Amino acid sequence: MTFINKLARDEAGATAIEYGLIAALIAVAAITAMGALGGTLTNTFTEVQTEMQAGIDG
Repeated sequence: MTFINKLARDEAGATAIEYGLIAALIAVAAITAMGALGGTLTNTFTEVQTEMQAGIDG
C-alpha cells in the first residue's frame, strides 16, 4: 500500500509527459512552418535558376 501511495504522489512522470507534449507541439508548429516556407523557397530557387540559365545562354 505504501508503494501505491508513493506512486500516486510522484509527479515526475506527469512533468515528463507535460514536457513531451510541449515538445510535440513545438515540432508540429515547426513542421507546419517549414512546409509553408518550403514552397516559397522552391519557387525562389527556380526563379534564380531560370535567370542564371538565361544569363549563361546569352
